[in-house]
Amino acid sequence: MRLNYILADLGIGLKRNLSMTIAVVVTIWVSLSLFGSALLAREQVDLMKGNWYDKIQISVFLCTKDSGGRGCSGTEVTTEQKNRIKQVIESSPDTAPEGVFGETKKEAFDQFKKLYKDSPIVSTVTEDQMQESFRVKLKDPQRYQNLVSAVSGLPGVDTVQDLRQYLDPLFKALNGLQFGALIAAGLLLIAALMQISNTIRLAAYARRREIGIMRLVGASNFYIQLPFLLEAVLAALIGAVLACGTLWVGVYFVVMQRAQETFRVWQWVGASETFQATLIMVVVGLVLAVVPTFLTTRKYLKV
Repeated sequence: MRLNYILADLGIGLKRNLSMTIAVVVTIWVSLSLFGSALLAREQVDLMKGNWYDKIQISVFLCTKDSGGRGCSGTEVTTEQKNRIKQVIESSPDTAPEGVFGETKKEAFDQFKKLYKDSPIVSTVTEDQMQESFRVKLKDPQRYQNLVSAVSGLPGVDTVQDLRQYLDPLFKALNGLQFGALIAAGLLLIAALMQISNTIRLAAYARRREIGIMRLVGASNFYIQLPFLLEAVLAALIGAVLACGTLWVGVYFVVMQRAQETFRVWQWVGASETFQATLIMVVVGLVLAVVPTFLTTRKYLKV
C-alpha cells in the first residue's frame, strides 16, 4: 500500500469537494455541539436531583388552636394524637430507620428567629404561634406520595409539606428542554450523515473511472475506499474538535464563571462531565464518517 498515492488522492478529493467538505464540517460542528450540550443537560438534571432529593424531608405540621387544616378542630394537637401520628409515620415501609425527628415550638421559633433575624417580622411573632412538626426522612426519596397520603387528614395534622411538589415541575421542565435538545441534535446528526453520504457519493462518482481501473488491476476494496474514508474522517474530526472546543468554552464561561458563582446551592457539571461528553462526541463523529463512507462507496467497487 503506497502512502504517497493515498495522501495525493486525499488531497485531490478535498480540492474537488472543498465547499461540500466545509459544509460537512460546519454541520458536524453544530450538531455535535448541540448533542454535547444535551448530554451535559442530562448530567446537570441528575446532579440537581441527587443534590436535593436526598436532603429534602417531609414535614408534618401539627395543629394549633388557629390552624384550619383538615385534621384540626380548633384546638392544639393532643399527646395522644401526636403519638398516633408518629406511629403511622414509623410504621410506613417508606420511612427510613431512625428517620423521624420531632421539632417543638421552641425549636421552630429559634429556627424562625435565625432565618429572619434582620427582619422586623420577628417582633410580631411569638413562640406560641409556632407549630410542632415531625420531619421524616425516606428510604427512597422518590417515593413520598404514599406517606403523604397516609398522614394527611389524620386528627392533629394541619398540613404535610414536601419540596418535591415544587421541585418536580422544575425538573420536568428541565427534562423537557433536555429532550428537545436531544431531538434537535438527532435531526442535525441525521443531516450530517446525509451530508457526508452525498459528499462521498459525488467524490466516488467523479472518480468512478479511476476506481474501475484500480479494481481491474487487482486493488483491494479497502485500498480503494481508504482515500474516501480519510476524507470523511478528517472532516468529522475537524467538526468534532470545533464542537468539543465550543462545549468547553461554554461550560467555562456559562457554568464555571457564572452559574457556580451565582447559584452556589446547586451542584454543577464540571471538567469530569465535560470530558466524558467530549469523548462521546468524538466517537459519534467518527461513526458518522465511517459508516456512510463504507456504505456509499460499495456500489462503485463493482466492475
